[in-house]
Amino acid sequence: MTAKAVSEMSFEEAMAALEQVVNQLERGDVALEESIALYEKGAALKKHCADKLAAAEAKVELIRAQEGRAIGTTPAEGM
Repeated sequence: MTAKAVSEMSFEEAMAALEQVVNQLERGDVALEESIALYEKGAALKKHCADKLAAAEAKVELIRAQEGRAIGTTPAEGM
């Protein structure tokens, strides 16, 4: 079975994959080259999650604007 591309992952899938990457890197038992590859994957997963959150925030702002309610959101912590 091939791994799903980051761009095809749901927010939840990407967060779970990012958590796995972080856990592997924190254990410190990964070879240097693999650590670099994991770091790159982690960066891609973080960006994907941030993009998904931004899209969700934009949708919420649009809904609120359509309802005539004040708009504006606060970015998710840590993203």
